[in-house]
Amino acid sequence: MRQDWTGFATANVPRYTSYPTAAQFGGDVGLTEALDWGGRTPARTPISAYLHVPFCEALCWYCGCHTTVPNGYDRIARYVSTVHREIDLWAEALGTHGGVGHLHFGGGSPNALSADDFFALTEHVRATLKVRDGAEIAVELDPRSLTAERVKAMAASGVNRASLGVQTLDPIVQKAVNRIQPREMVEDCVEALKIAGISAINVDLMYGLPHQTVADVIEVAEFCGYHQIKRVSVFGYAHVPWFAKHQRAIDEAALPGLKERATQADMAARALIAEGYVRIGLDHFALPSDPLAIAQREGRLRRNFQGYTDDPYETLIGIGPSSISAFREGYAQNTRRSDVWSEAIHDGRLPTDRGVAVGAEDRLRARAIEALMCNLRVDLDAVCAEMGAKPGALDEALTHMRDLADAGVCVIVGKTIVVPEDARMLVRNVAQAFDAYSVRDGQGKHAIAV
Repeated sequence: MRQDWTGFATANVPRYTSYPTAAQFGGDVGLTEALDWGGRTPARTPISAYLHVPFCEALCWYCGCHTTVPNGYDRIARYVSTVHREIDLWAEALGTHGGVGHLHFGGGSPNALSADDFFALTEHVRATLKVRDGAEIAVELDPRSLTAERVKAMAASGVNRASLGVQTLDPIVQKAVNRIQPREMVEDCVEALKIAGISAINVDLMYGLPHQTVADVIEVAEFCGYHQIKRVSVFGYAHVPWFAKHQRAIDEAALPGLKERATQADMAARALIAEGYVRIGLDHFALPSDPLAIAQREGRLRRNFQGYTDDPYETLIGIGPSSISAFREGYAQNTRRSDVWSEAIHDGRLPTDRGVAVGAEDRLRARAIEALMCNLRVDLDAVCAEMGAKPGALDEALTHMRDLADAGVCVIVGKTIVVPEDARMLVRNVAQAFDAYSVRDGQGKHAIAV
């Protein structure tokens, strides 16, 4: 990365998996809004659903997710019982939609659930929210606790995409982040999933971890190519110990500097491209035959809370503590506190406690941000026409990105903004020019760009 881009690379910028971002969520949105927006779900229109499992076998010190170690299965069993009730509450609250087209189990580690509980939850969603034929059913997995019984249950539940949290194959780095999973263990998981018929496998790769080297990220990239992993997500470790307190266990002195982080990210990308992957937006890669690569070629690529996706549905139902639901009218997030979440559900109430309403201007800016994040270019006049806005409604952003253009991070031709290939890692900086809230309130609530 160019030396004169250091200031942009170290800036705090949102990931833009939504707009407005979670930094704008507040208590003025709650149960009333969640019920109202859910009830407006258009008839016969498909939706997506996300089910959060906030448990892990052990805490990985790099993680910023909402999760905990259960210390026995009793807590998980009680959680599962409450989730069943929340599913029923959403089934009652939603309008006559067209069924679930995408179902995603995230965490934490969804394979913290027993095989029977996972199967029962999937069947419950299928029966109440009506999973559509051909729906994508995806699950995030921890290789350390993926048993044959769990794989069998997932296959029987209709899971057709699995994402393995690999992050690193280096035993020194694994020890430094408290995630020991030898290469052979990961290979066994890949093989078991494929034998069970779950061949659409994703892998998460991280850079910027303590003691990590370029050789490590290249090894993971080559591992993915050898095993024909369908998609790879390459994320920079975000060191935010004031937010994720267990990150305090990481030795800050062992973290790579900015130049090394940028080199790791660049070499991971080069290695994956050499293995035949297509680069998707900021940080995803996919084999050319994967639906994500096809969506990019056909101009259908989208971005949501799971990152880049071919999921076209506007309504997303979030189930479990901290989960976020998305509607045309706004975002509604469940309380993060498991006890408050459980109490609300057992009282017969959806556990929404914060969120943000989305107006016409927000939707206009969100579309411009999404187009730029997905395509590395955006035509402002085209976006305004698409969204029914007045010509010139986004021109203010051109002023906010002038310093980026002067530095070569983006190129402005008329009303079209293009991010050059060598500045791809800074696309979020350019997208921030459309973010009215970040421009007004500052940048301190987000991780660094690279």
